[in-house]
Parts: sequence; C-alpha cells; structure tokens
Amino acid sequence: QVQLVESGGGLVQAGDSLRLSCATSGYTFGSLIMGWFRQAPGKGREFVAATWFNGDTITRYTDSVKGRFTISRDNAKSTVYLQMNSLKPEDTAVYYCAADRSGIEATSTPRSYEFWGQGTQVTVSS
Repeated sequence: QVQLVESGGGLVQAGDSLRLSCATSGYTFGSLIMGWFRQAPGKGREFVAATWFNGDTITRYTDSVKGRFTISRDNAKSTVYLQMNSLKPEDTAVYYCAADRSGIEATSTPRSYEFWGQGTQVTVSS
C-alpha cells in the first residue's frame, strides 16, 4: 500500500504563490508515477500535473497551468511538490496527490491512479 499525505494548501490572493507537498510511504518512491489533481465544487476531478522517471524525469501539465505551476519530486524525501505561481480564482479547488505504481507513463485519467491523498484546500480570492 502507498500512503500519501498532502500539505500546503491555504487561502491566498490572486497573483500569490503556494507550494503543495505530498509525502509518500509504503513503496519505492522512485518507481511511482506521481500526479496532482484538483476538484472544484460541483465539478469532476481534473488532472493538473504529473511526473515520472523513465531514464529522465518527465513532467506533464494541463494547459491551464502551464507556465504557472511546476511539479517536482525529491526522491530522497519521497515527496512530490506542486509549486503554484500567479494563482487565479479559477485555481480554487481541493488538490489531491495521486500515485500510480504500475503504469509506464502518466495519464490524465483519475482511474489510472491507484492511491490518493486526503486532499488539501486551495482558495484564491480575487
């Protein structure tokens, strides 16, 4: 089993920055595909970013966050981060960390990820 614990959410103003962290345990972190998803009230769970290792560290982002968000991983700490800059009110959501231990590359489909954190609220005021 993979355990995931997110932290770092909060209430900020538009244009501010936040960094989310997701600490993992229970599996070899370096082999995990790690993703961040978000879910706004009344909406489905949306892919935000993912990172995995395939000789090199690869990252993938949804278009709406490209250039503003950065996903990174620290294998020594078994932790994945989501640095969020230039936040907008439309980024308001519960953000979830997710792990896929069997895939070859990241997908944007929530059902591809076997393990999920409890979520952390990010609220961006205008």
